[in-house]
Amino acid sequence: MGRWPTSAEELIHEQATLAAATPPPWRLPLGAAVGGCFLCFERGLRGPGRPGDRAWAAAALGDVTAVVAGVARAAYEPGLLALRGGCLLERAVRALPRRPDVLLVNATGRDHPRRAGLALQLGAVLDLPTVGVTHRAFLAAGERPEDEPAGRRPLVLAGEVVGHWLRTSRGARPLAIHAAWRTDPDTAVDVLLACTAGVRTPEPLRRARTTARAARATRRPRAGPKPP
Repeated sequence: MGRWPTSAEELIHEQATLAAATPPPWRLPLGAAVGGCFLCFERGLRGPGRPGDRAWAAAALGDVTAVVAGVARAAYEPGLLALRGGCLLERAVRALPRRPDVLLVNATGRDHPRRAGLALQLGAVLDLPTVGVTHRAFLAAGERPEDEPAGRRPLVLAGEVVGHWLRTSRGARPLAIHAAWRTDPDTAVDVLLACTAGVRTPEPLRRARTTARAARATRRPRAGPKPP
């Protein structure tokens, strides 16, 4: 896959193709470099979002971050997030001085109507194993885990385990961890536990989120009407 679809029809076809693909499975090696990426949009948007909304995407690997600015290519529609900001996330990850071994993405993977959410699609574009990390499940369902660090419960969609609820620290709300490109649900959890030490959000994703939001906070305000 060399480019991002530009229409809903094209994206739906691409998602179906990716869902049926069988790339070699990836397992977490000792000392793997885990990166993270995050996308945010301008504040004060009306409704779920429109084409042309300003956006900032950031990627992080260790202490290094990269951030790019741009605009959303499409309005927000559930299941079609790749149209809105996939290319910006790709640019941010490619701007890092070196490639991570695996990438955390603030999006779903197999928990998707066509089993190919943005986290999975971004991994296919970048040719990188990916794991989706979100605050809630999309379509899958499962019981919340016990209040213990590393407590997990499967997320199931149409009889298939597509991820896990994972509690990264005691007293914290669990995260939805999604199998995505070349990762299965258990490997996805292994990746999270390798870069989460007593905090809810894994460090690479937290750093990318902070960087994207900081870039948004320093943007130039839109030009308004001149005062009389």
